[in-house]
Amino acid sequence: MRPGWQTNLTFVAFPYSISMTHQRYFTLILILGTLTALGPFSIDMYLPGFPAIAKDLRTTIGEVSLSLSSFFIGISAGQLLYGPLLDRFGRKKPLYVGLVVYLLSSVACTFATTIEALVLLRFVQAIGSCAAAVASVAMVRDLFPVQDSAKVFSLLMLVVGVSPMVAPTVGGYVTTDFGWQVVFLILAGMAAVIILAVYFGLPESSPPDKNYSLKPKPILTNFYHVLRVPQFYTYAFTGAVSFSGLLAYVSGSPLLFMELFKVSEKQYGWIFAFLSIGLIGASQVNSVLLRKYRSEQIIITALICQTITALLLVTGTALGWLGLATTIGFIFVYLCCLGFTFPNASALSMSPFSKNAGSASALMGAAQMGFGALATVLLSLCKPQSAIPMAAIMAGSTLLALLILVTGRKAIPVTPDRPPVEVPAGMLH
Repeated sequence: MRPGWQTNLTFVAFPYSISMTHQRYFTLILILGTLTALGPFSIDMYLPGFPAIAKDLRTTIGEVSLSLSSFFIGISAGQLLYGPLLDRFGRKKPLYVGLVVYLLSSVACTFATTIEALVLLRFVQAIGSCAAAVASVAMVRDLFPVQDSAKVFSLLMLVVGVSPMVAPTVGGYVTTDFGWQVVFLILAGMAAVIILAVYFGLPESSPPDKNYSLKPKPILTNFYHVLRVPQFYTYAFTGAVSFSGLLAYVSGSPLLFMELFKVSEKQYGWIFAFLSIGLIGASQVNSVLLRKYRSEQIIITALICQTITALLLVTGTALGWLGLATTIGFIFVYLCCLGFTFPNASALSMSPFSKNAGSASALMGAAQMGFGALATVLLSLCKPQSAIPMAAIMAGSTLLALLILVTGRKAIPVTPDRPPVEVPAGMLH
């Protein structure tokens, strides 16, 4: 990061310019980070409650995991809805609507008496939360220079990192001492606080575009034009498919640790928090590496390492070589690699866009959660009694992501500021 960048940067926010002081920069990152973290909190905090939910609703942990799949499906579909709305009405109005929907559905989840009701309410909750996810990515593109977006996404991951480090641990204690329903009340309270933070601390970063049509044909045409950009589809789908391996781990981790390795809800929260340190720590190291290497170089190196780790994990799991400690070790390294892959893929996907940043953000997020939903549904259909299905999906997703990257980058035009990608030998040692 260039010296003094935080204190001298000026960005254009409708309808006026704001000089970004260090304090203002920190405030924006914090609010955008909490918006980005709302979805992960909604996923991670209730994971320790799976056994309790299954008992109260008279079902199985596998059936309860469908509420996680419906959440991913809702986020994927909802982002395609909010993308055009963010471009048509500006960023904040659709964001308010989504946050209110999220708040009300979170409260409603506490009254669910059947697994079917919980699955449906989680879908509605996801429709609300994805407004925050799409808006935060689009506003990064609005408020910060393109060349600094990878660094900003890395900082957002630091805020998002509070979720997997804190949410499962808190969820484990809350579920044990007060019941799983209280987890959803906490999520509703978080939404209320975020609404106030957005109102008082976040500028409107894009003016409403009255010429932007909300009719299906123009919206689909706009999505089509975004998808035609080689840099977008290469890095968006690389990041999305790689990200699906993370969601397969998240979905399979309650069975892996609490059923197979027999850890308690509280112990599970601490293990989940520890593993998340790898994801968040790597995303911050990524900011340092960006001073010397380009995003294109980092992402190819990280994916190669992630693929090797995933193959070792699935092989060791299938042959019965891995205990609790070694399983945690391989997953930790896997998440470290993802901490390099995800922010760089996001930045490279969004960098070609300015006017259509909302639609591009929506497509990128929809791809991430769409592939994630596919991974969790596939895992649920396997009705796993071991860790093999989870490890296999993690390995398969990483291999596919590497294939997409290697083939797709050939279509990206080579320009003076974007030379051919070469993996620095030192990054593989």
